[in-house]
Amino acid sequence: MKRILTISCLMLLTLGMSAQNATKAKQVLDKTSAIISNKGGASANFKISSEKTGNTSGTILIKGNKFQATTPQAIVWYNGKTMWTYMKSSEEVNVSSPSEGQQAQLNPYHFINLYKKGYALSMKNVKAGYEVHLKAQSASQPIKEMTITVNSKTYLPSVVKMLQGGKWTTVVISNFKAMNLSDAKFTFNSKDYPQAEVIDLR
Repeated sequence: MKRILTISCLMLLTLGMSAQNATKAKQVLDKTSAIISNKGGASANFKISSEKTGNTSGTILIKGNKFQATTPQAIVWYNGKTMWTYMKSSEEVNVSSPSEGQQAQLNPYHFINLYKKGYALSMKNVKAGYEVHLKAQSASQPIKEMTITVNSKTYLPSVVKMLQGGKWTTVVISNFKAMNLSDAKFTFNSKDYPQAEVIDLR
């Protein structure tokens, strides 16, 4: 009987610690989300290393769920509904309605709202601050796992790793700056690219 009680107490203690850890992880991401979700918008630099698509780097502008990402190969605009991808080499613009998974690969800050539902959270302390782990609670989630390294002083994320389609993508983020951005920044303007061929893939 004593052994059963001891095991039961240990299980309850473990569950309690796990729930407390998940709560702390959410509190960290809540603070991070509040900073990144600056009402006027923000900018940052990023470097992407992907098992699926290779390596690239660039800059990103964000405002709410909108973003504009610029790399040596392409410029991507997303206004919250429609995405335009301008390929510099071919001067083609592909118009699409991206899935959640596609948005995540292009926008390292996609986790801002992603963590709030459908994921189990846990966290551990690391040298850089906090490492928050997200694990999908449903097989239908395109991103199965994600880890976010957050600075313990600024609450800004420095590294985001995500598992999608059995492949890992790592994004290193730096030089975050709050800004006041016009909504026009997140929509493709054909007047700026008069030679571009627009291909609607929707």
